[in-house]
Amino acid sequence: MTPIQLNGQAVQVDVEGEVPLLWVLRAELQLTGTKFGCGMSLCGACTVHLDGVPTRSCVTPLASAAGQSVTTIEGLQGPVADALRAAWTALDVVQCGYCQSGQLMQAHALLTVHPRPTDEQIDEAMSGIICRCGTYPRVRAAIHKAAEQVG
Repeated sequence: MTPIQLNGQAVQVDVEGEVPLLWVLRAELQLTGTKFGCGMSLCGACTVHLDGVPTRSCVTPLASAAGQSVTTIEGLQGPVADALRAAWTALDVVQCGYCQSGQLMQAHALLTVHPRPTDEQIDEAMSGIICRCGTYPRVRAAIHKAAEQVG
């Protein structure tokens, strides 16, 4: 059994420690908001927070998450999360939607560290999240809008 804090709740998972966290979340715990994209930490669709740090769950073994706080898109809460969701909706960011949980998780971490990010900080932070629909300008605008709301 591997203990993790998942979205604020203590959870015991009876899975081998080398199983990727992504598969534990999706298959064992039925939290399907975190997406499988590439399986190689290249696209960012599987981004979750481990102790507040954006982490690619497709290459993170469950054992690495033991004793840490894991936050998925389902558990993302608070004023920054609310501002991001409102900005995403107001600016119609989502097209196909597949990358959006990763985009929001990464954007939340960015705004937590840089409450008023520059375009360069946004571009750098978000560069690891691939959006096949090309919504990058709307993502950047939504992050700026959310920063204004929070700050």
